[in-house]
Amino acid sequence: MNKTVSSLTIGGLAKAAGVGVETIRFYQRRDLLAEPDRPLGGIRRYSRVDVARIIFIKSSQRLGFSLNEVAGLLKLSDGSQCDEARVLAEHKLTDVQNRIADLRRIELALQELISCCKTSQSEVQCPLISALQEKTADEDIF
Repeated sequence: MNKTVSSLTIGGLAKAAGVGVETIRFYQRRDLLAEPDRPLGGIRRYSRVDVARIIFIKSSQRLGFSLNEVAGLLKLSDGSQCDEARVLAEHKLTDVQNRIADLRRIELALQELISCCKTSQSEVQCPLISALQEKTADEDIF
């Protein structure tokens, strides 16, 4: 029973794209993937185009794009609007760079707190726990 990629059931589509069936249904609910018509008394069939679309969605997500951003990219997926795709990618890059900067600040703050724990072994109260308890919502540990 050799099924071609042009006539896949939802389970076959999931397997070909490397996702779960529920992922496909979720994408359909989010209007990222069309739900094919069901022939009278039959089952829905998916094609190579559907496999490629899911792979596109997953690749975009791995680059950090949200599903809302992926929806925007899908509108540009014919490749004719490269400038618009570039602008979306530039915004994503700026977002990633900002998150990296935040993570570096967190890293330094944690290193400092850990260092305080190592240097004050004789204190009754842990310096790390004390520092976290002393900070109010308005203060920035970083």
